[in-house]
Amino acid sequence: MEAGEKAGRDAEFSAFMAEAAPSLLRTAWLLTGDADRAQELVQAALVKTYVAWRRVRREDALAYARRVLVNHKTDVWRRTGREVPAPELPESLAAEGPSPVDHRDEVVRLLRRLPEQQRRVVVLRYYADLPEQAVAEMLGISVGAVKSSASRGLAALRAHLSATPAGEGSLR
Repeated sequence: MEAGEKAGRDAEFSAFMAEAAPSLLRTAWLLTGDADRAQELVQAALVKTYVAWRRVRREDALAYARRVLVNHKTDVWRRTGREVPAPELPESLAAEGPSPVDHRDEVVRLLRRLPEQQRRVVVLRYYADLPEQAVAEMLGISVGAVKSSASRGLAALRAHLSATPAGEGSLR
């Protein structure tokens, strides 16, 4: 590869990275529930996307990077063992009531209680606002599995919210 061609590719990828990184970081944070792990996940996804940059269609670059991110998260999860949800959520409410940050933290804690596939489907379907078909293709599962995982995940989230009295950390 010539130096000019490589420089052009690097500049194009840098522009993509600057545009896509915030969205990827938010998605990674929702999948991991931890800012440091989310940054590591995004960095790994961007490295893998850069390696494949010549093959990536520019109009689908964000979707490609998001799929790499989800697949890498799954690979790490499989290597390090399954996460086990805590039986009880820790109390973390300020005396004056929940703030927007508390709500985001609670959303992440609730998502962490879901099984891995349900969490990925809920995040991609409702946070990333992807259609069922796109989520199915991204995760390598059927549309029916996306529908059932989304339904079960949302039901579990609703059940927890309805069990939490209003004003005690619920999102109401």
